[in-house]
Amino acid sequence: MRLTPVFIFSILLLTACSAVPETDTQELTVVASTQIVGDVVSSISGEQVDVTFLIPSGTDPHAYEPTPQDAVRLTEADLIFVNGFGLEQTLQHLLVDQQAKVVNTSEGISPLTLVEEGESGSDPHVWMNPVNVEIWADNIAQALTEADPANAQIYRENSEAYKSEIELLDSWVADQVSQIPEENRKLVTDHESFGYFADHYGFEIVGAIIPSYSTLSEPSAGELAQLEAAINQFGVKAIFVGVSLNPTLADRIAQDTGVQLVSIYTESLSDKDGSAHTYLEMIHFDVESIVAALK
Repeated sequence: MRLTPVFIFSILLLTACSAVPETDTQELTVVASTQIVGDVVSSISGEQVDVTFLIPSGTDPHAYEPTPQDAVRLTEADLIFVNGFGLEQTLQHLLVDQQAKVVNTSEGISPLTLVEEGESGSDPHVWMNPVNVEIWADNIAQALTEADPANAQIYRENSEAYKSEIELLDSWVADQVSQIPEENRKLVTDHESFGYFADHYGFEIVGAIIPSYSTLSEPSAGELAQLEAAINQFGVKAIFVGVSLNPTLADRIAQDTGVQLVSIYTESLSDKDGSAHTYLEMIHFDVESIVAALK
């Protein structure tokens, strides 16, 4: 049988029409500065994005020293999600060349400020008020949508679902806090990390072992003496210390004042087998610890 040019052309045309077009299924590569930021990003992105974080579990983000490998990961990332408000100070020299893909999850949140040695600074611990993490969810979903519009609906739906979980969490926290007598709602922490939590849920911050938003500052002997006096004066029942921080000073003050020392999660999540592997679990764990110590 002799194949005519017309017949050959028809076969080729049918083959081209029936072929499955090649699609680019490569997922976004995303790096988050902290575990907490990374967990929320993962909740919004779902399986569409490969999310990793720089600062390891159990590490103080204020003191973390980045590695050369971190610089490579930031260069190769499609998006970089950060907390902002100065939390990633030690990473700034790496982020400065990546500004086009850096997403500040806290954009739109009004920061608390603290005057330290004549200079005011912004409190970066915005996640300690769950309502602020709803703003994170919106910012994350928006950034993912702009980078990957094909999956915009997934990001939007995941964001709305996550915000619903946050609303339930917020209501649960308020209910738990109501079990604490008002006169006992006094907090002493390792550093100034509970401002947003205290403002939202009606606690009084009596003081902090390190009177700074950063753990890199060092308290003077006079400041520690004043804190011990305040603990005794106001009848503080406990000192709360983040698991990622050195508890030596807190332990000494607890012994001097006779109050209990309570470990909580503030700037790092637990390992997978721990009680605070996700942000939502972290808030649950902390609130249960606070209520048990103060009620």
